[in-house]
Amino acid sequence: MDIWRETLPEFDGAALEAKYARQNGREFSGAERDAFAELERIAMRFALADRVLISTPMWNFGIPYKLKQWFDLIVQPGLTFRFDPARGYFPLLKDRPTIVIVASGSDFVTGMNRGRIDMATPYLREALRFIGVSDVRFALIGPTTGPAEPAQFAREAAHRHLIEMASGF
Repeated sequence: MDIWRETLPEFDGAALEAKYARQNGREFSGAERDAFAELERIAMRFALADRVLISTPMWNFGIPYKLKQWFDLIVQPGLTFRFDPARGYFPLLKDRPTIVIVASGSDFVTGMNRGRIDMATPYLREALRFIGVSDVRFALIGPTTGPAEPAQFAREAAHRHLIEMASGF
């Protein structure tokens, strides 16, 4: 799924009301039912995947808005998690091998990131774990900007790392 080429629905209006209806045990209105059906289609596409590959740049220390929008659409009660008032949250998806490639202008691999903070990796790890996907391996690529030699070295190192990961994927 290429989220940049897909038309993702906005998570507002009827979709948001459908989430609240579901959380509160209320019946859907017609518009809410239609909106939730679209959320369900997107979540099921992910839920049925045997393996997952997420490739993303790190923008302003986090993930791009389209990837965040996709997570906002699929992390839905009754679809990818459930809540028990006495015991808390429970993931509903089966675990599956997942590789996440994160490219950054900074070097988060060797720690030469000049004090910058990577909020993308922890967010992706926790969002996936919350819905049941914990077999997640990360490949960080950086720096991708600046002098040519460090960027080339980063690409080559990431390529070697991905080849190693691919054998168990």
